[in-house]
Amino acid sequence: MIPAAFAYEVAESVDHAIGLLGERDEAKLLAGGHSLLPAMKLRLARPACLIDVGRLAGLSYVQEEGNSIAIGAMTRHKDVADSSALQEHCPIVPYTAGQVGDPQVRHRGTIGGSLAHGDPASDLPAVILALGGELVARGPAGDRAIPARDFFTGVFQTALAQDEMLVEIRVPKLGPERGWSYKKMSRRAQDWATVAVAAVVERTNGSIDRASIVLANMGGTPLHAAASQKAIADGASIADAAAVASEGTDPPSDHAASADFRLHLARVLTRRALEEAAART
Repeated sequence: MIPAAFAYEVAESVDHAIGLLGERDEAKLLAGGHSLLPAMKLRLARPACLIDVGRLAGLSYVQEEGNSIAIGAMTRHKDVADSSALQEHCPIVPYTAGQVGDPQVRHRGTIGGSLAHGDPASDLPAVILALGGELVARGPAGDRAIPARDFFTGVFQTALAQDEMLVEIRVPKLGPERGWSYKKMSRRAQDWATVAVAAVVERTNGSIDRASIVLANMGGTPLHAAASQKAIADGASIADAAAVASEGTDPPSDHAASADFRLHLARVLTRRALEEAAART
């Protein structure tokens, strides 16, 4: 497929990119392009203008900030996966970054581009939501921090305003009492998830007493498995909590799987994720 016609601009700075977003109707930022360009080729996305921010090296970093870690939005998936700070303090993020696409995608695609694209089947949105992360948007009025729970608003939709750019992602450091897991099922290694589960659990008195469980590709946004989280908080076993993981979801049926199969996968993967996360505490 061939994309619809579009204009092309190269941003020289973040402020320049924000200015171009405000001036151009139906403009989109282009970072690595591995999420946006396939959608354009299928004409699922038809921006009138692409603003290339791929040369803004100042937004590529991973740095510790107290009890959290800040990740620049232009950090490539490969660099996220290789970050020693993340591997030590929040290993679910580099592990998941290493599961994105294939090596070519990981060397070009960026964490900010993946999150701002708002694809409910993407890997990293589910993980950032499970961690209770924070996303920093910059616009004409300056920076604003958006909790991950408020960032994803619909299929390919986020809380970013038209003239805002995602510049940073902040995730908490995980202490030894918190375990994690990311389980993903896809038809081929480089495919988006048919279903995926991100789990972060906390153990304080010998058993798991709190869990943040997020499902990918089970609705229009990454979704908390609210029934499973409540079951864990109420003292249910992992098996019983996983059995209700699909409650309140509305998965699609497509070429990859039927809705019924996704409902089944959500329960199976949630159990596996909880078991693995518990073993890591």
